Order: sequence, then structure tokens, then C-alpha cells
Amino acid sequence: MLARLETVRRGVASRFTRMGPLASDGVLYGSSAIFAALLALTSTQAAQWHWGYLAAGPYAAVGVVALVISRRARRFSEAGQRRLRLVLLGLVVLGAVAIPLGLEARWRHLDHGAGFAQPEVSVIERSATYVSHGLDPYRSYIHNGRLVNAVPGVPAYQSFFPYLPLMSVFGLPSAATHRAELTDARIIMSLMTLLVAAMALAMLRATHERKIRVAQVLLALPTGALFLATGGDDMPILALLLLGVVALQRHRTWLAGASLGVAAAMKFTAWPVAVGALLVAVDASGRRRWMRVAVVVVALVALTSVPFAVRAPAAFIANVVAFPLGIAGVHSPAASPLPGHILTTLWSPLGHLVEPITMVVLGYLGVAYLRRHWPIDLPTLLRVSSVGATVVILAASATRIGYVIYPLNFALWSWVVTPAEVREPLLVG
Repeated sequence: MLARLETVRRGVASRFTRMGPLASDGVLYGSSAIFAALLALTSTQAAQWHWGYLAAGPYAAVGVVALVISRRARRFSEAGQRRLRLVLLGLVVLGAVAIPLGLEARWRHLDHGAGFAQPEVSVIERSATYVSHGLDPYRSYIHNGRLVNAVPGVPAYQSFFPYLPLMSVFGLPSAATHRAELTDARIIMSLMTLLVAAMALAMLRATHERKIRVAQVLLALPTGALFLATGGDDMPILALLLLGVVALQRHRTWLAGASLGVAAAMKFTAWPVAVGALLVAVDASGRRRWMRVAVVVVALVALTSVPFAVRAPAAFIANVVAFPLGIAGVHSPAASPLPGHILTTLWSPLGHLVEPITMVVLGYLGVAYLRRHWPIDLPTLLRVSSVGATVVILAASATRIGYVIYPLNFALWSWVVTPAEVREPLLVG
């Protein structure tokens, strides 16, 4: 069965690659238009279905243009085709990210926040308001044996701050100016994502075609655009991880440590790659430099997190660990119908067992794999991270299907940084 699936994958990948860059762009943008339209018609979350209606048209228009131009591709030089692809990419980012984001931020301000942003946006902005006034963003306590974190006017699940303290920086402009339409946390996160991604792509050792694919998946396709326009907290993390991966590829270990450290000081989803980087960090002469990366990462995480953890350890653990893992006794809308959540629904004690068991098994398999394949390289680390992230997402009792953007990007980056002579075809062409 697995062999048959692999044969099918290789066949589809080969056909997709033979289309040519412009035609494959057209297919990707056309498929994105279908996805956006379906999301607009089926989503129950206002921020998402608004994005779907706004983005479907630009995706469809650019997809058609790309397919039409691809039929005349022979008239253009390779450099000319590349410029056309970049122009189309820019139009998609404008139509599927910038315009929907600006409109939803404006509507959110006019409608006092009702439905025009994912819950994490207001959570980040509220935490920044606390921090700007010298207060702790982690505010919870135990009452009658249950975890309580009541914020007037919002559901219980929105009263928690399930991030590490540095994530608050994206809400500081809003806290300082109170101009929600201009300093919406999504706008700040999107700007940082674009700037960091641009820096990473400029440094990336890859062909222009590969760089365009990375930019499409990270920024232009629904794998990036949807999240930038509606929620966005994972997007700067992914951009920082990409910069860290590129720094490792170029043997710039101090930069790798700084980029991965900032990401790790914001969200736990960056930790696996940050820790894995210690296994592949080498300088230009091939000497291992894991200590450089470790010192910078640990310093950034410790300096930004330890003061808050020491100040209110119980609240810190409740917000950062218990709530995201779904063991705080508070219902979270992040509980997508994935295997881990389904098992927890069938028998609640499984929610305390499935993920720890999964982590132990993954740890054992990871160590066994490293022993057999040591030393590993950067592409291997990214492939392992992609598989591991997928398993954790499936096993978690409370997680979002949207987290699939992590293993998807890791798989793409693994392929991009693999030397051309050993690279296999991938669906991104």
C-alpha cells in the first residue's frame, strides 16, 4: 500500500514539474481560489469566511493570468518568466493578504472587534496592555478545584495567554496608541513576517524558482495568507524559523541562535527546531558549533521568560502549559476533530495520556533514528521535524488543523536545502 502511494506521489510530482513554473503557479493559485471560495461558504468563523470572499477573486484572476501567460512562455526569457512570476506573486499577496487584512482590521475597529479577527489577536493585544502597565499577562487561580481566569466580557478560553512572554510585543503598538485599525496585532505580525522572510530568502542558497516556491507557501497561498489576514501568531514564528534554517545552511551560527532564540521565546512550536539545530550547527570549516546556538537560544528564552515564571509560577504553568495541552479543564475552540481530540471526547482521561505517550514514543524513535543515521544534516533534521510535528498535531487533545503549516513548511524547506544532485521531485515543482 505504501509503495503504491509513493508511486502515485512520484507520478503526480513528475507531471506537476513538467508543467513549467508559470503553469504550475496557475494551478496553485486556481486551487487556492477554490479553497477560499469553499471556506467562504462553509466556515463558521467570520474572520475566515470574510477572507474567503475577499481572496477568492484575486486568486482566480491571477491563476487565469498565469495559465494564459504559460501558453506563451516560449516568448519570454528565463529571467522574463521569473519577473512575471514575481509580479503575479506580489499581486496575490496584495489581493489575498494586504487588502483583506486592512479591511478586516478596519471592520474590527468599527464593530468593536466582533468577529473580524481570530481570538488570538485580542489575547495578544490584551497581554501587551497588561505588560505596558507593569502587570503580569498570566492571570489565573484555582477556585473550588478548578482553574479560573476570568476576564470580563470574553469567553473563558480567551482569557488565557498561551504563549511565552515575548509574544506580547506584537500587541504593544496597539496598547500604546489605541488605534486598532492601524496597530492591529495582525498588521504588526504580518510586517515582521514579511521583513524576516525577505531577509531569509535573500540569504537562501537556492535557485530563484525554489525561492519563489518558498515565498508562495509561506506568504501567498492559503497556507500563509489565511493566517496573516485572520490570526497570524504562527507566521512570524515560521519566518524566524526559516531565517534560522537559512543561517544554518550558510553556517552563520550566531544568527541561527538569535533567530531561533527569538522564535523559541515566543512560542513552544519553535522549540523542536531550535533544539534540533544543536545537532546540525557547524561553521564553514565543518566544526560543530552547537554551543553558540545553545547559548543564544537559552539566553533569549531565559531573559524573557524566567522573570514572569518566577513572579507567578502557577499562573505561568496554567497559561503556557496546561491550557494549550487541553488539561486546564477549559474548553478551547482549538479542539479540532483530529484523532487525539476524538479519543479525548470518547474518554476524557485519554486526554492526559495520549500526548505524553506520543511524546515518549517519538522521543524513543528519534533517538533510535539518530543513532542509526548519525551525523545528520540540515535536510534530515527538517524531514524529521516535519514527521514529528505531524504526529504531535494528530495526537494532541486540543490543537488546530491549521498547525499543519508547520510540517508543510518544514518538508518544503528540507527539499529546498537538499543539494540538487540528490533532490527528489516534490509537488511544488
